[in-house]
Amino acid sequence: MSQSVQSPLSVCVYCGAREGGKPAYMAAATDLGRVIADEGWRLVYGAGDVGLMGAVARATQAAGGDTFGVIPVHLMNMEVGKRDLTSFVVTENMHERKKVMFMNSDAIVVLPGGAGSLDEFFEVLTWKQIGLHDKPIFLLSIDDYWAPLNALIEHIIAQGFAADTTAQLYKTISSIEALTEALRAIRT
Repeated sequence: MSQSVQSPLSVCVYCGAREGGKPAYMAAATDLGRVIADEGWRLVYGAGDVGLMGAVARATQAAGGDTFGVIPVHLMNMEVGKRDLTSFVVTENMHERKKVMFMNSDAIVVLPGGAGSLDEFFEVLTWKQIGLHDKPIFLLSIDDYWAPLNALIEHIIAQGFAADTTAQLYKTISSIEALTEALRAIRT
């Protein structure tokens, strides 16, 4: 009887195309990239070589990890498309980028970021809320970065615009160590 071989966990990372205001954000992106490689997982991300995006990819590569990047043609220059990835996909637009990233991942991690990261988070959260997927979603809240977002979601729930269960559709984690354990638990 043959055993099926499970493919490596593919971790989709949404994060800033900027470095942010605290060195802890870049350190977390670098640490996450190393963890992804060390665990034998695959990084799925926006294929840029700037900000936290670039840091997580470079760290994954430096540690020998597999990288799958997806970038829309109109951001190739702005986000400095990182062509030396294991897989490098160029899409026509942002919608296609997000779809390809999502379809090629088993879990979603959201590092600190701006409007683009929020857009990506709310899209996968909404899809989960309406039953389109059941992939785990993690907010990596370094130095409480995502505390205002959690407060907003609680406000939305309190005001009757979302079910009480909405806050249970994702998990906020404050350290790379705790995130690593949560990601490991996906395949156990």
